[in-house]
Amino acid sequence: MKRNEEIIINIEEMDTKGLGIGYIDNKKIKVKNAILGEKVKVRVKKIKNDIAEANIIEIIEKSPIERENKCKHFGECGGCTYQNIDYKEQIKIKADTARKLFKNEGLEGFEFLEIETSPKVHEYRNKMEYTFGKDKEGSKALGLHKKGRFNEIVTTDECNIVDEDFNKLLKLVLNFSLENGIPFYNSKTHEGFLRHLVVRKASINNELLVNIVSTSQIDYDFSKLADKIKNTIFNSKLVGILHTQNDSLSDAVILENLNILYGRDYLIEKLLGLKFKINAFSFFQTNSYGAELLYKTVREFAGEILNKTVFDLYCGTGTIGIIMAPMAKKVIGIELVEESVKSARENAEINKLENIIFFAGDVAEKLKEINETPDIVILDPPRSGVNYKALEDIINFNPEKIIYVSCNIESLVRDLKILNERGYNIDKIKCVDMFPHTYHLECVVRIQRKK
Repeated sequence: MKRNEEIIINIEEMDTKGLGIGYIDNKKIKVKNAILGEKVKVRVKKIKNDIAEANIIEIIEKSPIERENKCKHFGECGGCTYQNIDYKEQIKIKADTARKLFKNEGLEGFEFLEIETSPKVHEYRNKMEYTFGKDKEGSKALGLHKKGRFNEIVTTDECNIVDEDFNKLLKLVLNFSLENGIPFYNSKTHEGFLRHLVVRKASINNELLVNIVSTSQIDYDFSKLADKIKNTIFNSKLVGILHTQNDSLSDAVILENLNILYGRDYLIEKLLGLKFKINAFSFFQTNSYGAELLYKTVREFAGEILNKTVFDLYCGTGTIGIIMAPMAKKVIGIELVEESVKSARENAEINKLENIIFFAGDVAEKLKEINETPDIVILDPPRSGVNYKALEDIINFNPEKIIYVSCNIESLVRDLKILNERGYNIDKIKCVDMFPHTYHLECVVRIQRKK
């Protein structure tokens, strides 16, 4: 193979990032936007370590698992990868991809349970961050970034993985801003005003929270927009409208100044009979119904913990620890982000739990300060996985059981190999599909100390 060479291949499998995989002369070719079963003509973009990356020139034969997608934005917006694949086939692809990765890395001898499918296949997302910008024609737009083009925005006003209230709000805010000539922020020049519209919903508790994010370059009165939102009929109960000022050069939504235009600055969600307060900037699983399945699996894998001490590491706002606390002797949570720890403590108080304590700080450092020995350790790290020093400390605690929750199967496999080498067996794995129509997958792993 050579760079810019055009070749014809069959897509024989998918990888963990949603890329189609084909082979020629036993050499792997990764293809963007290809799906299992297609026959495609591709152009080789680059080659590294005998693995090529290529782009599709022509689809010669369609895949037998392809279907007509149900979203008009699919292919243009970067939110979904599998809208054109039947949901049952999506699950099969995810299961096969996970199994193959574990096997290729030498991780075998465990029970791979059937994947838990999402209770809702559409309208499941409970949070969206929309961006103000311009579309490919240069017109003002509000929505998601165009696939592969950071500076172009697609107005995703008919997205089918969000609640209809989200689409209604997007249209309302976009039309209001256009009618009133409110300037949009330009990410290149860093000039302008409106930056993001963040919508959150407590899907199970049916509450809606709206956050308008702008720079401080204009002193604008949002009262008319707030009134328009308040006077709109939604399926959910509108509990708050916020205005956040953010002058950071980063595209991320960062809190510098918050003004409550109406109601309150948080939602109350219910999971497995417990209440969780979620403010505008708290991390919370983006699929509430899927989260219940995920946490049920964690509880099931932990087993009987009535007389046991549980460490909940990388605990975020304490969701898993709080769900475990009613059945445990004691729970200790550690999280780097102080704001998240503050929310975790508040949520423990809301649920009247007295056997759970949270510490703010780096997990590797805080573990050295704790004079407790865990019976069970629950890990729910960021995509990068567990810090190596922290993993060493966890192993040195010698817990009888570790429950590892991961949103990144590649870093999960890396950490499982270390645990396996250091005296732990993988017992069970169950994946939970929290993100239909995307390649993302949550995995829960039960790891037992070797006897």
